[in-house]
Amino acid sequence: MATLFGKKKFKTGIALGGGGVRGFAHLGILQALEEKGIKPDIISGASAGAIVGAYIASGKSPLEVFNLMKDQKLIDFVMVKFPRTGLLSLDRLHNSLADHIEANDLKELPTPFYVTVSDIINGRVEYINKGPLVKLVQASSSIPVLFAPVEIDGNLYSDGGLFDNVPVEPLRGKCKKIIAVNISPINKTEKLKNLIQIAARTFHLSVESTIRGLENKCDLIIAPPELDKFEILDTSKADEIFDVGYEYCKNMEIDI
Repeated sequence: MATLFGKKKFKTGIALGGGGVRGFAHLGILQALEEKGIKPDIISGASAGAIVGAYIASGKSPLEVFNLMKDQKLIDFVMVKFPRTGLLSLDRLHNSLADHIEANDLKELPTPFYVTVSDIINGRVEYINKGPLVKLVQASSSIPVLFAPVEIDGNLYSDGGLFDNVPVEPLRGKCKKIIAVNISPINKTEKLKNLIQIAARTFHLSVESTIRGLENKCDLIIAPPELDKFEILDTSKADEIFDVGYEYCKNMEIDI
């Protein structure tokens, strides 16, 4: 898909990776970066990173987004039901985005933003910077099997992390510096208690391969290792997850 920004160079681009509820760490990291004087001029996101990225690209601060998502108890974004093509629905996420972001189309956002989605019919990744904001973010967040895929313009889209979990690709050639944020370290001691956790774990393992060689595609990787102790669907640790991201980034020496 052709870019809207042509050859224009941005100072700093940030790629926000997927990781379920660990997405709260993105907000801590972005807050710490902001305190260091670093704000993204262009953003890309997959899955949880697409949700956070959409809010940030709309002009909201990391703390605003954190309070919004925490107050709504991220779990409320997930409506438990059993549609034909998935176990759960993200209809409430759809409604929350529509209520709190004025832009209807990605191209209307104040900060340029790419949503990463997986075309599950043709088996390919797409980086999209124009089109229906809410539906695209919802699609990017739809973990296969757990959530129903989203149909847009005749295409069936699922979680962006399926093919590229930390999407630096759409930022390459557009930014002087690229920061990649990986919030998906693997916890090898995690106990799997039910089918949903098993499905989430299986997906988590499958997307791990999509970030190999990431260090060769960006200028800085922020990847707090302590995030491995948080389950990707556990919504009870929002504050702790935010703090892990914040403290890790705050203590980094960043020259970018």
